[in-house]
Amino acid sequence: MTAKPAAAAARATVYGYPRQGQHRELKKAIEGYWKGRVTADTLLETAKDLRRSHWQHLADAGIHEVPTGDFSYYDHVLDTSVMVGAVPDRHRDAVAADALDGYFAMARGTQDVAPLEMTKWFDTNYHYLVPELGPDTVFTTDSAKQVAELTEALTLGLTARPVLVGPVTYLLLSKPAPGVAADFEPLTLLDRLLPVYAEVLADLRAAGAEWVQLDEPALVQDRTPAELSAAARAYRELGTLDDRPKLLVASYFDRLGDALPVLAKAPVDGLALDFTDAAAANLDALAAVGGLPGKRLVAGVVNGRNIWINDLEKSLTTLGTLLGLADRVDVAASCSLLHVPLDAAVERDIDPQIVRWLAFAKQKTAELVTLARGLSQGTETIAAELAANRADLASRANSAITHDPAVRARAAAITDTDGRRRAPYAERATAQRAHLGLPLLPTTTIGSFPQTAELRTARADLRAGRLDAAGYEERIKAEIRDVLAFQEKAGIDVLVHGEPERNDMVQYFAEQLTGYLATQHGWVQSYGTRYVRPPVLAGDISRPEPMTVPWTSYAQSQTDRPVKGMLTGPVTMLAWSFVRDDQPLGDTARQVALALRDEVNDLEQGGSSVIQVDEPALRETLPLRATDHPAYLAWATEAFRLTTSGVQDRTQIHTHMCYAEFGDIVQAIDDLDADVISLEAARSHMQVARELAAHGYPREAGPGVYDIHSPRVPSAEEAAALLRKGLEAIPAERLWVNPDCGLKTRGWPETRASLENLVTAARTVRTELAGS
Repeated sequence: MTAKPAAAAARATVYGYPRQGQHRELKKAIEGYWKGRVTADTLLETAKDLRRSHWQHLADAGIHEVPTGDFSYYDHVLDTSVMVGAVPDRHRDAVAADALDGYFAMARGTQDVAPLEMTKWFDTNYHYLVPELGPDTVFTTDSAKQVAELTEALTLGLTARPVLVGPVTYLLLSKPAPGVAADFEPLTLLDRLLPVYAEVLADLRAAGAEWVQLDEPALVQDRTPAELSAAARAYRELGTLDDRPKLLVASYFDRLGDALPVLAKAPVDGLALDFTDAAAANLDALAAVGGLPGKRLVAGVVNGRNIWINDLEKSLTTLGTLLGLADRVDVAASCSLLHVPLDAAVERDIDPQIVRWLAFAKQKTAELVTLARGLSQGTETIAAELAANRADLASRANSAITHDPAVRARAAAITDTDGRRRAPYAERATAQRAHLGLPLLPTTTIGSFPQTAELRTARADLRAGRLDAAGYEERIKAEIRDVLAFQEKAGIDVLVHGEPERNDMVQYFAEQLTGYLATQHGWVQSYGTRYVRPPVLAGDISRPEPMTVPWTSYAQSQTDRPVKGMLTGPVTMLAWSFVRDDQPLGDTARQVALALRDEVNDLEQGGSSVIQVDEPALRETLPLRATDHPAYLAWATEAFRLTTSGVQDRTQIHTHMCYAEFGDIVQAIDDLDADVISLEAARSHMQVARELAAHGYPREAGPGVYDIHSPRVPSAEEAAALLRKGLEAIPAERLWVNPDCGLKTRGWPETRASLENLVTAARTVRTELAGS
């Protein structure tokens, strides 16, 4: 195909960039600051150096307009709360005493003050801190961060565009503050918030901003007429401000739907739209509203969330169609590049040909620049790039990695019976209680225990050859024995082996399954200073040999109490990987489920009476549009049942979910047919327990009473109070006592104290129940 040059030269831009640095310098500096090894000045200078290097790379690569304001020490939604003065009352003194320490207190909490609640950013694995608002909230302007970072970029001689979370999305992501009525709607504060945004825009204009980007991803979700009216009012007011910068309203992650005509008619200067995957429908919708005459269109044609190379010719076709729908068409990724690793070129342990299939942030930047050049100057100017791209796409499509006939035949032979337990829950529960003999309010943990420096060193020594396999095995066994001994002494009823051998709950399994690739440097921010290396799901999946059975069987041999077998479920294996995009997700999920089914069955054969299959990503992977929910939930719940349905009635199947809003998938949780589910509940004050009760959830549940994402140690009375609140919704015979999530990121002192308090709380409430 041949693209005609655009009337106005197309330019390449991005909405945001990975924050951490090539060697996770930001993580190390922040954690050093928390531990007192790094001064505030050193931390601030490290951050400034990272911003400078990221901007300079983008500019050198050919990005015309670099983003500012997307950088964060913890979370960009928390930064927005600071910008608009929405600091919770309990944190105001800390923020007033020291802005940086107060900022981290809001994010992490202190021993005396709870942090903000944390949940998933739309359907990604990034976590944001939920703003807390109420009818008495007074917004105040603090644009210092946004102005300072813009000034830094302009001082370097760069063209820069500040990026802010838009006011409508900010309010739609907020929740009622503690003590505020649950039915309070933060969006009612819009008229109070808009003057603050107007002041921020004026400050940025005065500092030299020509354009400012306002991100409104919440508008790609189903929105009520009132919410769409609020969006129209917001951009009518902001768009008619005097002496404002040009406004670019950005959406991503899905199609805009009914919000598209609202934004197209708004008096703003440009829209940034996603044209990848489900959002490809934006193309026809944009044509249907008559395009964007007189406006700038920033076209997200490169997938900003996945790591596969772009089909350049396909993207050029889309861009060529868009040329007739706007005054100016620029080229971008579909969303911030925050969601992908930094550079595929540094991956030395992956076949070089396969590396050519991968595009991390730096490679995506190059793709954007190539597409902009082809759109502006004609495809003949990028002929070499197009030829190389065609060859790489063909190499991937024809690779033996992507097609295993045996795996495909097994998946095709699945029947309905394969995805159903032999007996209904009531019969299974009777068998399980008789077999396990657990007390009322049984205590357990979610799976992982602290990953100490010694454990990480042992894994590194094994990889480097400094420790042989026998020495490593003994080191892990010693850790398992210590973890079991602590749990027995603390009085925990159902034990775990602590997962000392595991680097990550997805990566550990991916490294043992065919069809997966593991990276060495593919770090992506999950929250704060927590970075993960999502594996790459490149081809058909199978399990060559047992993955967890030896360690779990060893643990069970060391104790008379039940030890849970621990697996990551098929949906989470997909959600927390970079998944293949060349077949339906449901097909891939079935392949993973069959591999895990073999592991579950082998765990049972090895002596495990309790097996936990974690699915924390079930809610986060839920499509953003309700019309897409049924198809997703059908294959997602089928995949879980396929994983777990081959066991005997007396084998108790657990699952676990955390840090998401579960109310709208309670039926799907029910459809999993797990015997026990544990869920995050400490920060949300047992909200999920009430949601389960409202649904009539008939099985056992463990809403968490210990928030593991904060370093604070909850007292026994605090845990007991949460447990009593849980009992208001869930009968005692079906209620478990556990933390919110795994403990790998916590230290041993706080873990010991917190779990001892948890057991004390359970015993206290058991005594109260016996007395009543």
